[in-house]
Amino acid sequence: MSEPKIMVVEDEAPVRALLCATLEAEGYRVLEAADAEEAETLLAGDLPALILLDWMLPRMSGLEFTRRLKKDEMLREVPVIMLTARGEEEYKVAGLEAGVDDYVTKPFSTRELLARIRAVLRRAGSDGADIIEAPGDLRMDLARHSVTAGDLVLTMGPTEFRLLHFFMTHPERVYSRDQLLDRVWGRNAYIEERTVDVHIRRLRKAMETTGHDRLIQTVRGVGYRFSAQLTA
Repeated sequence: MSEPKIMVVEDEAPVRALLCATLEAEGYRVLEAADAEEAETLLAGDLPALILLDWMLPRMSGLEFTRRLKKDEMLREVPVIMLTARGEEEYKVAGLEAGVDDYVTKPFSTRELLARIRAVLRRAGSDGADIIEAPGDLRMDLARHSVTAGDLVLTMGPTEFRLLHFFMTHPERVYSRDQLLDRVWGRNAYIEERTVDVHIRRLRKAMETTGHDRLIQTVRGVGYRFSAQLTA
């Protein structure tokens, strides 16, 4: 399996390029954004294992962006490491209260940065939050952004991954198309309800080889439900 994916949100292009090159040299896959708005756009289609976030971003600070992330049900479990030139205790307390998992104070060494990333990723995986399981040995690994059924890797797009993540964390409850648009795509997504049906079909297609497509049930006239039992 490939290494975890890390999002780098840094407005200074040279610093961002250095961070991305450092992470890629260590085998990590990287998403990069110059500000919070670009990061939000990327997060709508991809889920990283960790976000490396600069405090001093234009228009929306890293602190405010962290607060927004922690209010989002799909993103709140993604750990955040804040990059900051502010080492004073009051700033660290403010960040921790907002939901930041760790700090790296500028200037920093690449060894320290990588050590902190590894430590946060270990903590994120140690409590089981990165692993979600469903009937029939269906397993979602958030850190590695992978879905497996037994020994078989199920290939799916980022939207299908997010949709499956929502279903697996909310089993047995029926959700309308409008509710799924709101919870998976976000309140600011201007797309039609039938888009949900398209991605449901793609998700079922990705899971039908192992029979796990049966977990996604259509409730006629209402919407969809993810079953907690794999029926014959």
